[in-house]
Amino acid sequence: MRCLLCALLFAASLLPQETKPSSGASSNVESLLDVRRIYVGQLAGGAQATALRELIIASLDSTKLFILTDNETRADAVLKGAADDKTFTETFDTYEGMSGHDAVGKTGSALTTKVGTLAGGSTLSDNESHHSRERKHEAYASVRLCNKDGDVLWSTTQESLGAKFRGASADVAAKIAHQMQLDYQRARRTEEPEAPPAPKQ
Repeated sequence: MRCLLCALLFAASLLPQETKPSSGASSNVESLLDVRRIYVGQLAGGAQATALRELIIASLDSTKLFILTDNETRADAVLKGAADDKTFTETFDTYEGMSGHDAVGKTGSALTTKVGTLAGGSTLSDNESHHSRERKHEAYASVRLCNKDGDVLWSTTQESLGAKFRGASADVAAKIAHQMQLDYQRARRTEEPEAPPAPKQ
């Protein structure tokens, strides 16, 4: 029995061992240029943040720089953060006024027997106040792109009161995608080798 147990243990030692990744192993995604596939996580901020997340996904997808995925395990990096979209009323009070006062007077006395007084005056006043209320729409998002190790590769904060042809949330999503596109192109230009000087004629 003991020989059989030893034989089984010896045979098991000859089987190829499954290698497990070290807990300290780092991701090979170290910059924005290494990212190919992005998962946009749920943003903190409630129902409005959920709607803004969908707009961010659409805006990032329109840049054609990355593949947007709903499978977080397949993503090279995760976009996470907080967002909000709110409507509020702003109150304005203005006051316009014009006023004037003009007066003249003359008083004279001679000894103690004659006393004379001349006085006149006029006033003018025109005051007007205005009270108005304006309904406004404001959205903001603060997001960061992290690799699987949790290292932040990129971040931005954008806010908007709305644009000419789109609402505040759509404008924030477009700003995030535009900023990421600019930073991606800037990083790519930085890493491109300089062209060799042209030969002299």
